[in-house]
Amino acid sequence: MPNVLDSASNLRAALLRREFSARDLLGVTLAAIERLNPALNAIVQMDAAAAWRAATDSDARFARGEARPLEGLPVTIKDCFEAAGLVTSVGAPALRNYIPKEDASAVARLRHAGAIILGKTNVPLLTGDFQTYNSLYGTTNNPWNLDFSPGGSSGGAAAAIATGMSALEIGSDLAGSIRWPAHCCGIFGLKTTWNIIATYGHIPPMPDMRLERNPELLVAGPLARSAADLALALDVLAGPRDPAMPAQVLPPARKTSPKGLRVALWLDEPIAPADATVADAVRKAALMLEQAGAIVEPAARPAFSFEEAWEVSAVLVHALIGIGLPEKIRERLADREHEFPAGDLSHRALQARGMRLATPDFIDIQARRQRLHEAWARFFERFDVVLCPPAPTGAIRHDQRPDPQARVIEVNGRQRPYFDLMPWACLATGAGLPAAAAPVMLAWDGLPRGVQIIAASHEDRTAIACAGMLEAMGSGFTAPPMALP
Repeated sequence: MPNVLDSASNLRAALLRREFSARDLLGVTLAAIERLNPALNAIVQMDAAAAWRAATDSDARFARGEARPLEGLPVTIKDCFEAAGLVTSVGAPALRNYIPKEDASAVARLRHAGAIILGKTNVPLLTGDFQTYNSLYGTTNNPWNLDFSPGGSSGGAAAAIATGMSALEIGSDLAGSIRWPAHCCGIFGLKTTWNIIATYGHIPPMPDMRLERNPELLVAGPLARSAADLALALDVLAGPRDPAMPAQVLPPARKTSPKGLRVALWLDEPIAPADATVADAVRKAALMLEQAGAIVEPAARPAFSFEEAWEVSAVLVHALIGIGLPEKIRERLADREHEFPAGDLSHRALQARGMRLATPDFIDIQARRQRLHEAWARFFERFDVVLCPPAPTGAIRHDQRPDPQARVIEVNGRQRPYFDLMPWACLATGAGLPAAAAPVMLAWDGLPRGVQIIAASHEDRTAIACAGMLEAMGSGFTAPPMALP
């Protein structure tokens, strides 16, 4: 019988060899959900009947030799992507009965490739938090320790992947929403290059505010149990809205082994201190690559400051979040802008500026963002990847105080603002760069720690390949104890 904790790539190969059927795989996956989901609350919508019908169809295709790229793989969908026939609420009471008639573009590409849509995974309200809970479906727990959050906003997705309740997941990322949960749950995740995967059918924006183009900064991307699985999903997801059209051709990885890989190690930023356990994981990843022949430069930096990248990205992120907020809330936050001096990089100041981003300021921010793009491009002429923290700490305990600004995280024994979870993610976000999150080790608290791997624009395969190198050297997915048979 299939092992649901195996990688999607291995499950797919076994299906092609006819070692078991798609119905067999679906059966053991549903059994895992029945056993584990009550404690995790990761999967919040299911359509088992439709999944059984799809699995029967997949087995018929295998028998005819017509298997598609993801044929027979049971997958879940983050509950911000519309899936035909399934409630897509994004945790919002106003959408509790919203059932789309069509799939989001990315969901359609998965379905067209033969994936079996099992159901939807939990998110924070309108995807707007670093933890995963809402008033409709409640709280999702971390499979490594139920007292901790799996992260957000793709927290339900990450918990499902880490426990074998799904073979692959599609998440979305604006300020770390793929990378942070992957880091928290010890799995792989890929924030893709902006605009290579269509996000049409993603909420927010709300269904009545749908955009024909991808919103600035927002991306879709896979979460998985291996680097090869990220590549498998990327081959399907990258491309135009029409799922029948071929996937976008991306450059091959610059390197497929560590020898000669040019690595920049980015740590020790005063404005974004990282916990020693996270820094240890990043350094361990760099050392593993170096010992295998990579060239690691600890002092290499692009020609801009961390503060510049953080300011540009944070203002734009808050502006995008503000579009989805009720006008009264947005105005209340924006009205605080006068309280902060020019150049204030605190979270409250950047939030206020983003909520009141007028056209002249937007033009200025976009010009500064273009300079970041150019500096990154020059930097990646000399380096292949950047290794840095995915976040300043590991998974955090549940903290659902109504005012996020009142919440704190702990870094090296000291309390830091809750929104300190953003800056390291924003390095890649603001410039639209691909960034993979890969597991590296378990820390003293028994929770995973990972590394963020940033690559040049459209070189998603290089970020994946570097994650695969670390995986081949022993830093791969480890199942949390609760998921083991």
